[in-house]
Amino acid sequence: MSHSSYRAADFDLAPLMFYYEVTQACDLVCKHCRASAQENAHPDELTPEQSRALIDQVATFPRTPMMVFTGGDPLKRADLFDLIRYAIGQGLQVALTPSATPLATREALAEAREAGVRRLGISLDGADAVTHDAFRGWEGSFDRTMTMLDDARDLGLGVQVNTTITRRNFQQLDRLAELLSTKGIAMWAAFFLIPVGRGVEEERVKPEEYEIAFERLWHHSKTQPYAVKTTEAPHYRRFVLEQGGDPLAGPQGKSGAAHRGHRAPLGVGDGKGIMFVGHDGEILPAGFLPLACGRFPEDSVVDAYQNHPTFRALRNPDGFGGICGICEYRYVCGGSRARAYAVTGDSLAAEPDCRYTPRPDVKPIR
Repeated sequence: MSHSSYRAADFDLAPLMFYYEVTQACDLVCKHCRASAQENAHPDELTPEQSRALIDQVATFPRTPMMVFTGGDPLKRADLFDLIRYAIGQGLQVALTPSATPLATREALAEAREAGVRRLGISLDGADAVTHDAFRGWEGSFDRTMTMLDDARDLGLGVQVNTTITRRNFQQLDRLAELLSTKGIAMWAAFFLIPVGRGVEEERVKPEEYEIAFERLWHHSKTQPYAVKTTEAPHYRRFVLEQGGDPLAGPQGKSGAAHRGHRAPLGVGDGKGIMFVGHDGEILPAGFLPLACGRFPEDSVVDAYQNHPTFRALRNPDGFGGICGICEYRYVCGGSRARAYAVTGDSLAAEPDCRYTPRPDVKPIR
């Protein structure tokens, strides 16, 4: 299933994106790490047999999602490429998010491509080595990331670059955008920090600074050769609509099919088009929203997504608290449920980093 064929009617049936944390192991010590990853695999990590059973179950969703093999560092898992081949054999599209370590060689990326991966998620958190390496906890990570981007382009792999926006790199958005313009990427995803795991030590940008960031991202979405989106900042969609733009449009504001395949439809958010299964089988609405909704293999991921009360509540913006519940943009935005939970302890509370004043007298935008 391509992104362009996924509709709001599918929200209650199947996720658009299914994230499987194949391992918690990773050699980096990233400042924002949700998993607080460790050097070695956790003893409760799903076995190869259980992982294949999970893939089997994911393939039974009424609309098959994109399956993202993530971590930790998925390259730390010995049977990674076998699992990718198995998932491809079950009819799933597979993406991979390798960490920028010595494991991410050109040969490893080539093997991923041969196994069936067509898209990579690669993180870049600074426009220079000083900023990026400090964030990633390893001197040399920036150079490795640049090499990975070049290797992926040469191998014909589509790339989404993920940048975690914090106070340490907020002023580098334009420099990052220009750097990425030379790398042949498909999309730039600006991820706005959720204070969980190691991320509680990082400083989020202020609500008014989101609006500044949104303006720069909107500018680059119209001028760069790649698509731009936000992660855990759905109020960017409100900003784009206020500019008279289409949040689904590709570069230069064009919404052609060539770029729609890289875009998420309006309204996708934690537990709403998104699902996450941890290395130990824990079922979550999203990687940054640690609300347990069962555990695989004891519980069905299909049943959890469709019927668990937490998932169902996250898909009902009319039940959100504060300004989010009355905002005319609640169906297309709805705020970050992960940030609401991290800051207030209530996943249905108002987005804490939004400065918009709702107009409840205006008909909701869908």
